Amino acid sequence: MDTHLEKLWTTLEKVDGQAAGVRAWGAKLAGVLASGGRLLACGNGGSAAEAQHLTAELVGRFRDDRQPYAAIPLHADGSSLTAIANDFGAEEVYARQVRAHGRPGDILLCLSTSGASSNVLAAARAAQDGGILAWAMTGPAPNPLAGLCDDAVAVPAKETATVQEVHLALIHLLCDAVEEAL
Repeated sequence: MDTHLEKLWTTLEKVDGQAAGVRAWGAKLAGVLASGGRLLACGNGGSAAEAQHLTAELVGRFRDDRQPYAAIPLHADGSSLTAIANDFGAEEVYARQVRAHGRPGDILLCLSTSGASSNVLAAARAAQDGGILAWAMTGPAPNPLAGLCDDAVAVPAKETATVQEVHLALIHLLCDAVEEAL
């Protein structure tokens, strides 16, 4: 087997036990979305792309046609992102948006392969301060983000690419669970 695929397969086997937790997230998220709440999602680089992938599945559809749900990728508003970075610093680019868009009872999903990105950590703290449930998908634990959030799935892989690929599989599992619960 190709080395890359072997690493991915091995890592997927290691997180299989966390599938029930991600499915529970999906049931919780479905309830929040169905009652008019929203999902906020953040990450940097590839994790930002995955956050946007998740929100697109919720606003559009994953498998089944259904009503759109409120899901916002916090990196996608370039004007706000650059204005906040310029005026308040890069660490605040997500936290300020969490404070602006999040409401008590909403959910923030933080994606970080390192679990140590300062702007993602600041977003998680802003979520907690605002009564917003914070979940994390990270690389290996322990890491600051997994410890800060209300719940976390830590992917035990050394390579960023493997962590991100497993995050995408978990995102699809989450979407499946949301649609199943609705």
